[in-house]
Amino acid sequence: MKTLFNNYFKTFKGLSNEVWWLALITFINRAGTMVIPFLTLYLEEDKSLSLAQISWVMSVFGLGSVIGTWIGGKLTDSIGYYKVMVRSLFSTGILFIALQFLDSFASICLGIFLVMLVADTFRPAMFVAMSVYSKPENKTRSVTLIRLAINLGFSAGPAVGGLIIATMGYGGLFWVDGITCILATLLLVLVLNPRKAKPIDETKVENPVSVYSDKPFWVFFIAMVIFGVVFLQYFSTMPLYYKEIHSLTAFEIGLILGLNGFFIFLLEMPLIHWLEHLKRSKIGLTVFGLLLTALSFLVINLTSWIGILVIGILFMTIGEMIAFPFSNAFAMERAKKGKQGEYLSMYVMSFSIAHIFGHNIGLRLVDNLGYDNTWFIMLGLGFVGITMLLYLKRMLIKERRLN
Repeated sequence: MKTLFNNYFKTFKGLSNEVWWLALITFINRAGTMVIPFLTLYLEEDKSLSLAQISWVMSVFGLGSVIGTWIGGKLTDSIGYYKVMVRSLFSTGILFIALQFLDSFASICLGIFLVMLVADTFRPAMFVAMSVYSKPENKTRSVTLIRLAINLGFSAGPAVGGLIIATMGYGGLFWVDGITCILATLLLVLVLNPRKAKPIDETKVENPVSVYSDKPFWVFFIAMVIFGVVFLQYFSTMPLYYKEIHSLTAFEIGLILGLNGFFIFLLEMPLIHWLEHLKRSKIGLTVFGLLLTALSFLVINLTSWIGILVIGILFMTIGEMIAFPFSNAFAMERAKKGKQGEYLSMYVMSFSIAHIFGHNIGLRLVDNLGYDNTWFIMLGLGFVGITMLLYLKRMLIKERRLN
């Protein structure tokens, strides 16, 4: 057992102090972001919106995320990642607190749009900061540590969020979300001020390649949008499936979703450390991760036994653990050809675009075709993404030969 623990902690060695601070700030922020997993339930139960209205709110959620991510990439390249992160976190905290006081469909749409617009300027800036503070050989593990912090926060967040709903109502979630964002801002100012934190791998390209002319990256981008659409069903249609088909309470739904973060906390860093030593390509590993995520929708259609929900979450989680770090590492590696903010904002934007279409498509498919058929469609969509990634792999081989 002691050897097991020692080997686990060895996988964290070599990461810079700044990356650890980024991970802690991300954990504080993510642990407080309890509203997101319960947003569809909140809109249905507390605001009495119809399924069609909820689908539009979730699309506006994604639209705000896309525009915010694009702005975040531009601002990161112009004023720097530190200023963008500070302003985004603090403003998001204020907006989250204000969001609970909106009641009409139009005002909720506008509020959600503004929250995501401001909140997601943080994401490309954070990824650039992480890249700057990581040695080249540690970048995939740095991504994994940040994801570990996100998912550890997510593991606690939904479970605590379900408890808050049961005792204080949905309003308590918005106060916690806002306050934790503000606390994360204070910590960021204290520990990652550029006067104190020293860059490790700050890349400056004299003649940067525009991400818009990088054809392989665009194939990658579209594949990530598809992956995002499939993956995000677990945070919009799936909670409704748990409630309506399996009659789970908000607290039980929070516990099942929390398993995702718990599994990632236990397994992701050792898994990534092991996969890195296999010397497989980043795109090849991303393909395997997307395959497992897609198969999770097949698994839950096999039986009505409630335990299959845990097996489905496990499939999705292992797929996520593999696909996200290696796809992110590929984007950071590719970003060295051009402006990092521009490249990494496009990577983040792929999932923001998935937010626009993924929730809406999933909810409308459920409304018209039912849950079982929706899961089969998500399985098929996952295989479309896999096909695109395999095509990208061929493009990269050809590109290397030409260079």
